[in-house]
Amino acid sequence: MRVTSRLLQSCRITLFTRATCGLCTQAKSVLSDVWDRRPFVFHEVDIVKPENKSWRDLYDFDVPVIHVSKAASPPEDPKLSSQAKKLMHRFTVEEVLAKMDEA
Repeated sequence: MRVTSRLLQSCRITLFTRATCGLCTQAKSVLSDVWDRRPFVFHEVDIVKPENKSWRDLYDFDVPVIHVSKAASPPEDPKLSSQAKKLMHRFTVEEVLAKMDEA
């Protein structure tokens, strides 16, 4: 029995980032390592863009931040950010996998 790609990508990870963020580059490397072990749906939000002002208001000094949710969940909502399964700043592959298990 083959596992479908839909089952493999049962989680979505949203990365809140900015272009000139060194920690964000490290976070992307960690997420790449996670992807190698467990594929996921990826979404990136540049908080500097004007259309992402509400995210910038939340995470201006906290990037990188990831939200981990089920792939079929509604898009991330700044009003519900306190309920998100999230990791901030520096995180490991194991921490991300644990959040994926929670989701």
